[in-house]
Amino acid sequence: MATQTVAFPNNHRSAGNLDLVRQSSDVSAERVQRRAKLGTCRRPDNEINDSERIVRICAALNEVSEFIRTAKLRDSELPTTDGTKHFEARATLLSVVEELEVLRDHLYKENLALRDEVDRASMFEEIVGTSPALQAVLSRVSKVATSDLTVLLTGETGTGKELVARAIHRQSNRSSRAFVSVNCAAVPRELIASELFGHEKGAFTGATQQRLGRFELAIGGTLFLDEVGELPAETQIALLRVLQEQEFERVGGTRQIRADVRVIAATNRDLQAAISTGSFRSDLFYRLHVFPIEIPPLRERKEDILLLVEYFIDRYARKAGKNITSVDKKTFRLLESYAWPGNIRELQNVIERSMILCETEIFSIDENWLPQLPALAPPENHTELPHTLVAQEISMIEAALEASCGRVFGPTGAAAKLGIPRSTLESRIRSLKIDKNRFKPQEIRRNRV
Repeated sequence: MATQTVAFPNNHRSAGNLDLVRQSSDVSAERVQRRAKLGTCRRPDNEINDSERIVRICAALNEVSEFIRTAKLRDSELPTTDGTKHFEARATLLSVVEELEVLRDHLYKENLALRDEVDRASMFEEIVGTSPALQAVLSRVSKVATSDLTVLLTGETGTGKELVARAIHRQSNRSSRAFVSVNCAAVPRELIASELFGHEKGAFTGATQQRLGRFELAIGGTLFLDEVGELPAETQIALLRVLQEQEFERVGGTRQIRADVRVIAATNRDLQAAISTGSFRSDLFYRLHVFPIEIPPLRERKEDILLLVEYFIDRYARKAGKNITSVDKKTFRLLESYAWPGNIRELQNVIERSMILCETEIFSIDENWLPQLPALAPPENHTELPHTLVAQEISMIEAALEASCGRVFGPTGAAAKLGIPRSTLESRIRSLKIDKNRFKPQEIRRNRV
């Protein structure tokens, strides 16, 4: 983009250091490209961290906005003695304002993306584990990453669905572009459409300026829709249209915007059950369910617990400035035997909380923080009745045998009297160890002897 300048009268109030603004934008863009080539979240020690970059970008945004405001105010004060020069100066000024508005939009987009990245800093940076269940997931991730297929991640809460989504993005052809995420359950129903698709100025009460939506910010990159099962019905329709037509409109707008975005969705709900109850559209489900990946719960990844514990201990020990040399054996057995209903997120919280209270080099946790669920009784053998019912059954069979003189089959046999098949009665007699011969007449028994 060509850079133009405009001269103001000597008494014109300074509008800010535009060279600093442009330099900040160029350096920031260069850092983004360099980090994309590295393909990692880790930063050199001498590189500006994201929080500092956000502060600088905010300052640059204020600088640009102030210049635009001042430039528009001063437009009418330009000297008008020479009509030609006035119009040339006005055209140059408008060109500069247009350039700065584009720069402001660029800074806004980068600032939003960086804030989203910083918000995710509390999540662990790598997928940790070697269990077969996790390796099966990673195998599917590597196969689908290089395509543009829509992916649906399912699994319990806390299993690391967003981490898997970021892994797909990092291995994709879009890795140099933005990864934008939105938690559909965290945005109010009346604002979710604006959050996803943006809105025009005046689209609704409180819309005082145009706002870019997450789809627009993710153009060329990846959009992660977490808790997609919580979307209201009207937003489901709009999302379906974007997936089908690859275009959308801002709320209150009429211009069609092309959406070159790879969508990854995640949910811990049973979407099939939601379809049955009418709370989720079946056509949207099949649009999202192109390549499903189910993330296993931690209780199915017992082999990974030790690795995760070591990972989190190392992370939070460095953060707290503590030196942990080993893990108490009782603590490890407790961590291994626990069911982890909150999965990796619960494990992470327990380790962090324990690290704060740990006063020795041997890491341990309070077992009261892991309430043991009552052990499930082994399933009863339904062929064996409780003791009282067994006694009643023996009594009934013996009464029938006595009435039939020990005969089991035939029209007057015990089986007919009880109304059950002969084979069933024979089986029960053997199982209950009933001697049917003692009900037969003595003559018959003597003859057999």
